[in-house]
Amino acid sequence: MEGRADAAAGRSQLGLLAFGAAGFVGRMPGDLVVEPHTEQEGRGHQELYVVLRGAARFTLDGETVDAPAGTLVVVEPHVHREAVATEPDTAVLALGGPPTFQPAGHEYMARVRGAVGRPEEALAIAEAGLEELPDSPGAQYAMALALAAAGDAGGARRRLDEAIERVPDLRREALRDPLLSSLF
Repeated sequence: MEGRADAAAGRSQLGLLAFGAAGFVGRMPGDLVVEPHTEQEGRGHQELYVVLRGAARFTLDGETVDAPAGTLVVVEPHVHREAVATEPDTAVLALGGPPTFQPAGHEYMARVRGAVGRPEEALAIAEAGLEELPDSPGAQYAMALALAAAGDAGGARRRLDEAIERVPDLRREALRDPLLSSLF
């Protein structure tokens, strides 16, 4: 017999306003840890489920996905979903919200920093950042990093100047950055 999961603190208890959050613990295999539903009829939320411990079996539009601890399952609003625990004491964190998130340029700065040893990859990430966030000083800074990693000091300095013009504090950050400090 299928049981229901214990619910943990959610969005309202935590005071979150940017996205919904809930946690569920299935004490026994077969306990429901994600109720059957779509988000299409409701608010159109995109959801991310994180299996924190144990394991769960997700059914997504009739297809099953076995998800051990550490698995991330992204579900679009139109997909019918449900999940049951397949191990005792399975914990699943559910996060969701409308697909309206607007990333910050710092996301691309961090991604480019992680790829500076691979200049072509760094440039591709920076180009994607500028495509997604054409007016972002952070995306301009990310391109400066990528260009510096690729050996284009002139291009890096132009992009860095554009970023600093909009956000003067980026100068201080650039002065501490091994790739960009030599451009001053």
